[in-house]
Amino acid sequence: MTRHDPKLPDANLLVPRTEVPEWLRAVTDDVSEVNKKVLNRGGDRARIAADFVATRSAAVLVLFGGSFAAATDYPGGVPADADILLTERATTLRTHGGQIAFPGGARDPGDEYPVGTALREAWEETGLVADGVDALATLPVFPVPSGFEVTPVLAHWSRPSQVSVVDEGETARVTRVNLRELLSPEHRFQVIREIPGMAPYLGPAFVYDGMLVWGFTGGLLAAISETAGWDVPWDRDDVRPLEQMISETGGRQVSGFAVEPPR
Repeated sequence: MTRHDPKLPDANLLVPRTEVPEWLRAVTDDVSEVNKKVLNRGGDRARIAADFVATRSAAVLVLFGGSFAAATDYPGGVPADADILLTERATTLRTHGGQIAFPGGARDPGDEYPVGTALREAWEETGLVADGVDALATLPVFPVPSGFEVTPVLAHWSRPSQVSVVDEGETARVTRVNLRELLSPEHRFQVIREIPGMAPYLGPAFVYDGMLVWGFTGGLLAAISETAGWDVPWDRDDVRPLEQMISETGGRQVSGFAVEPPR
């Protein structure tokens, strides 16, 4: 676990730039750009959430695995072995059952927040060994309608450990998804959901290996990819009804708000 060095030039950067994998530096160089891209998306509930008063803090672990060096055969240098750790929430959970999410949750007393919170929650959900995770940077907080303010912790899995479902009452699936495959144009589109009395929700989504990734998770992944220069051109005019896509991917998800509250 990496502590912030107050001598570093950027308050959000947790390590010297030379310790950040080459293909992630475009993100850590200006983490505020990621938040701008998330909050400026048309119809995004995350922007509405900024009007809510947050009463609790939470953190999620945005954990990328893969080589340190940038590749020369892919936009932004994404290595062929790069991946992202994702979980599927149990369908029995009271809120946002079945949704795909980053590991994470609410801050507990004694946590070294936000890195300690993100790593503790990830260990509780997936069994990952924190010593193999290098925390690189924190993104500015996202207030969400559930009353939380969520801090994403961007990290690199320099020494990956075995991960799996720890508690089936909390998590239905734990998976490492190849980043190049997830970002392939055939796996990308936008979802739309009509909201009575409000502008429709419209946001980026991914479908891969039976998983529909959208909402906070999909939006943040899309914003990171765009900021880092990883995007391969995809059809942004491909807009599909959210409920239809949930049905086509097994009907396990509950749509609810576009921003899932932490556990």
